Amino acid sequence: MVHRVGDGGRHAHDPDLAEALDPEGAEPVRLADEDDVEVGHVRVDRDQVVAEGRIGEQRTPEGWELQFATNHLGHFALATGLHDALAAGGRDGGARIVAVSSSGHLSSPVVFDDLQFAFRPYDPLLAYGQSKTANVLFAVGATARWASDGITANALNPGAVETNLQRYVNGWPATPPERRKTTRQGAATTVLLATSPLLDGIGGRYFNDCNEAVVVDHRPSDSAEIFRSVAPYALDPDNAERLWETSLRLLA
Repeated sequence: MVHRVGDGGRHAHDPDLAEALDPEGAEPVRLADEDDVEVGHVRVDRDQVVAEGRIGEQRTPEGWELQFATNHLGHFALATGLHDALAAGGRDGGARIVAVSSSGHLSSPVVFDDLQFAFRPYDPLLAYGQSKTANVLFAVGATARWASDGITANALNPGAVETNLQRYVNGWPATPPERRKTTRQGAATTVLLATSPLLDGIGGRYFNDCNEAVVVDHRPSDSAEIFRSVAPYALDPDNAERLWETSLRLLA
């Protein structure tokens, strides 16, 4: 995760902030205090747990499903903790949050009545999909709440990038060769959302391959279509508001 990228500043790889995403407990998120950290104009939410079909259900000490806790709640806690610092950057030309989601969001909406798989049989791919939908909804919710502070947020699918994350899902061998990306290609959309003047003041959207994704009414069967699609439930403002309030309650 890049906690600080901005003009005239340094990266803040603060060890306390690194603990903010520790899935072993929620307490460290309270170390991410805006009074202690300088934040520039861009924050990228990237670190994640990836679904692993060979590993069973895992939970945090609070009882939260691990992928939802790590992929969404950790970033949510950090972003809200840094709101005032981001707003200060927003007054100085605009601040941006970039949430790295996945085409996996098409596997599941956020199931508000059973976030933690207390009733549903656990499925790591559905859990991953739910957490990635939460990333998009966070961008929608953050923009709705914080645009007046000069803060916008967008989400993206980086694609099937050849990194060590692929080892968790055996995804690399299964990805069609024409859909595989180098790390440079995989980073392109993130860089666009973080830096392009074309996106000044624009937020609450989902991108793939440096273009805004197409809203679909069902999960496409073609892999190329999946990569450039976004589910309507991931952009729904009511879902975003409900997730925001739910996240605040969980982290209270």
